[in-house]
Amino acid sequence: MVKPVIAAAAASLVVAAPAYASVPSVGARAYFIVDATTGDVLAQKNADRQLPIASITKLMTVHVALQSRLALDDPVVVRRAVAAVGESSIDLRPGQRISAGDLLKGALIQSANDAADALADRYGPGETAFVARMNAEARRLHLTHTHFARPDGLDAPGHVSTARDVTRLAQVAMRSSIVRMLVRRRAATIATGRTLHTWNDLLGEFRGLDGVKTGHTGGAGWCEVAEVKRDGLDLYATVLGSPSRGQRNSDLAALLRWATAIERPAWVVAPGRVYVRVPAGYGHPAVPLVAQRAVARPIRTDAALTERITAPAAVSLPVHRGDRLGEVRIYSGRRLLARQPLVAARAVARPGLAGRVGFYTGRTFSHIGSWFT
Repeated sequence: MVKPVIAAAAASLVVAAPAYASVPSVGARAYFIVDATTGDVLAQKNADRQLPIASITKLMTVHVALQSRLALDDPVVVRRAVAAVGESSIDLRPGQRISAGDLLKGALIQSANDAADALADRYGPGETAFVARMNAEARRLHLTHTHFARPDGLDAPGHVSTARDVTRLAQVAMRSSIVRMLVRRRAATIATGRTLHTWNDLLGEFRGLDGVKTGHTGGAGWCEVAEVKRDGLDLYATVLGSPSRGQRNSDLAALLRWATAIERPAWVVAPGRVYVRVPAGYGHPAVPLVAQRAVARPIRTDAALTERITAPAAVSLPVHRGDRLGEVRIYSGRRLLARQPLVAARAVARPGLAGRVGFYTGRTFSHIGSWFT
């Protein structure tokens, strides 16, 4: 995208890319798409509107439980209130003993409410204390529009978040190897013999989709936050409030297809490219300057990049290969994408006394000769 610029002191170049299709129209009430590598927000709609998020809540439930020094083989005794929660469940019974690891599977794969509530009851200890910890963690993570009332995500007054906050929560949760392992699984079996199945219909269907979490209640509609890693890109997308399961799937897939088309990894600082040639004196060829290290970044194909090169008007000899003699900076708008020192691609020795005398003598005779031309 960036063309070479020859500059003595500084230069800039703006290169525009061809326009691409606009963000697709979807049925979701809110969405948010971000590049996890650069932090660039690719698209958003009502990203800070507070909405119920249903079982996406369980990402915070698991995240807080894992902060409790949870061991996967920890025994958890199911209380009656936990077993009675209903809706999506793994059919826990009062007095049953189950491992924390199986509860994590139930919460993240089956999206089971009883599994989430059992984790909260065990590691709160008690649901009230656990929900307080969830809200404290939301504040610590700067999820400024998020408030939890339940650990399972069932509709409750004041239980809300936003597409932007949910995306941030997913990125934090996915730092855990346990979470990453579980949310990419379509099925699993727990010690009770029950086989769990994911609600994430795009797993295994949309190339590169690596989780993360779905959710559905009457108040929230159909929701999902997803991570896609493919072709050098790492994207997160959240849709909240799609009117049906099928619409959620098509909304998310459409946004992800658009996002993977609008971005591509590219060398913003190219390997081996000569960015500028600096005069060396004494009749030597100019010194080529190359980047000390190549830099690849995901870039939007519909964005303009600005390249700024700083280099001296001339160099003093000797020059050693690898000497830092300038700098290149690449901007997207006002944001700095990359900066690298420019170094000499080859060495140039300083001529000895005889060589310097010969150079100046030759230049003097050249000037005298020009008088008679």
